[in-house]
Amino acid sequence: MNAALESLIEGRHGDPFAVLGLHEGVLRCFLPGARAVTALAREDGAELARLEPVHPAGLFEGRMARPGPYRLRIQWPEAVEEVEDPYSFGLLLGPLDLHLFAEGRHFGLGRVFGAQPMVVDGIPGVRFALWAPNARRVSVVGAFNNWDGRRHPMRRRQEAGVWELFIPRLTPGALYKYELLGPDGGLLPLKADPCALATELPPATASRVADLSRLDWSDAAWMRDRPARQAGDAPLSIYEVHAGSWWRDAKGHSPDWDGLADRLIPYAKGMGFTHLEFLPITEHPFYGSWGYQPLSLFAPSARFGPPAGFARFVDRAHAEGIGIILDWVPAHFPADAHGLYRFDGTPLYEHADPREGFHQDWNTAIYNLGRNEVRGFLLASAAHWLGDFHVDGLRVDAVASMLYRDYSRKQGEWVPNRYGGRENLEAVDFLRELNSMVAETFPGALVIAEESTAWPGVSRPASDGGLGFSRKWNMGWMHDTLHYMEHDPIHRRHHHDAMTFGLVYAWSERFVLPLSHDEVVYGKGSLIGKMPGDDWQKFANLRAYLGFMWAHPGKKLLFMGGEIGQWSEWNHDSAVDWPLLDGPRHRGLQRLVRDLNAALAALPALHAKDDQPEGFRWVIGDARAESVFAWLRFGREGDPPVLAVSNLTPVPRQGWRIGVPQAGAWREVVNTDSELYGGTNSGNGGLLQAQTAASHGFEHSLELTLPPLATIILALQE
Repeated sequence: MNAALESLIEGRHGDPFAVLGLHEGVLRCFLPGARAVTALAREDGAELARLEPVHPAGLFEGRMARPGPYRLRIQWPEAVEEVEDPYSFGLLLGPLDLHLFAEGRHFGLGRVFGAQPMVVDGIPGVRFALWAPNARRVSVVGAFNNWDGRRHPMRRRQEAGVWELFIPRLTPGALYKYELLGPDGGLLPLKADPCALATELPPATASRVADLSRLDWSDAAWMRDRPARQAGDAPLSIYEVHAGSWWRDAKGHSPDWDGLADRLIPYAKGMGFTHLEFLPITEHPFYGSWGYQPLSLFAPSARFGPPAGFARFVDRAHAEGIGIILDWVPAHFPADAHGLYRFDGTPLYEHADPREGFHQDWNTAIYNLGRNEVRGFLLASAAHWLGDFHVDGLRVDAVASMLYRDYSRKQGEWVPNRYGGRENLEAVDFLRELNSMVAETFPGALVIAEESTAWPGVSRPASDGGLGFSRKWNMGWMHDTLHYMEHDPIHRRHHHDAMTFGLVYAWSERFVLPLSHDEVVYGKGSLIGKMPGDDWQKFANLRAYLGFMWAHPGKKLLFMGGEIGQWSEWNHDSAVDWPLLDGPRHRGLQRLVRDLNAALAALPALHAKDDQPEGFRWVIGDARAESVFAWLRFGREGDPPVLAVSNLTPVPRQGWRIGVPQAGAWREVVNTDSELYGGTNSGNGGLLQAQTAASHGFEHSLELTLPPLATIILALQE
């Protein structure tokens, strides 16, 4: 027997199509475990050849009676199977696919690479395609071939380092992995598919064949109107959710996407939130990472059902006027053996140098964004969620860690860029390309940066030298204001600037104000738990703070549980403490958030010029001793202006004269001290008439009662 056949039998041959299939009238098949093999004409089933065993490992050969399409009748110990020969099919991926992939510009990889159900030459099956340029052999393995890597070795497309194979008659639902020989000929741990569209339920790690062509959408009207719904002058109020711990049944089980849709979508709509933002739902092996250590960037986690279930969730959300934002993680990935780490036996997706390729804080690998194929893989993942699943936005995690080569590193632990600086130029180029691609391909979609530094122009268009994000989380605002609120009111006069400093830079970026999951974990306490004082004061403080936030320039984001005053920190292994709503203070806080969202939507002054300085004016910003703040919000011409006043001490203040820009009746839209919310019901009776008495640079003014630990929002009566 020649060396090529010996290599095939031993599972070392890197070019199976050179020896298997039909060659010069001889048909050769390698089917370990088979007892007999016959070739039949595909059209009429006529016998074309009886293949003889030529090696006990399962190698069969026979001369074909006539050329033409054929199938194999294989006698296994327990059954007889008739199936087409995978090695009778020609090249599968077109030259344009390979060219775009090599350039990092194939944004449709989710429909090309991985496992794609399709019909080839009239035969249904699954086409597999995988990038592994340094592997010596790659095979598809699964229950359909007893996980035997000798059965389905793939064809290498040398020009792109891509391997491909069509397996006839395989159907959606099949589990599979890839078996690779590394560049040294050693067998690697079985690898999950980087472009898998679905996965096995963790902790199992196989990929699953899925057919996304069957997804059914009814959201054309939403997609048409989305650019206006998500524009800078639109009200955005985002409810941040961890899908596994928002609600659980009596047995502690999380619902699937359909069950979550039945409860979460009506809840979010009833609360007046415009968007749901999910912590990462891409498949992740470690549940305790909350999704921030993902390995399957094209697959929704099997913990919540199949991909079609997630698509139904998005479609139902859109039908109810709710947008969907996903947290997305292109900064790093875990080093699990079945994942991307040293995928083909070499540092393929990650940098080889640990000073560039290993994240010390999270013990994860860092993507090599200077490599076309890696950059394109990530861009295609973003396009997959926005395109195939109609998602309305991505919140990009850990952008700061991407932008700086010395992020969380000491001197000598990082590699400078080509100019000797700390900026990660490859990451900058990637982020600009991501945002340009999204803006061009998915009109109206949001891309939001979690970026905690003062990097300039994060939300400025890439064409103007910025990074091109739609919005940026205002981490500074969150840290400053929460720190202020944690102080006892008697000490707040010494920290007054923490509440006003955000307005110094409020229009340097297009901001989201985030009270996110990061603020209620790891010993930081819950939102209500951060507030000082007894229980009444804690609730009053939180109500006043949320009123301050909703009246402040910037789009809003609140993590689940914050809206009901959950006492405990967030725990991903349990649900939001919904029984707390039996208590009137918790119900009152929830009602306040609902009413704040209603005011945000109803009053253009609270949202139309979030990103423009002319939409804001301080009236009182220096009342340190009293811890009082008053400001005006303006919308477009003709929109009624809004006055917001926060009294962040427990002292009621009577007869406060505050200037307003127009005469007329001013309606008290929200008073966080209302008895409806659990307050003392101190306030202004709902409606006040502006007096002709100059104050704060205006000819007219209101004489107000400022309730204790409260924010009031007043709008000019139309």
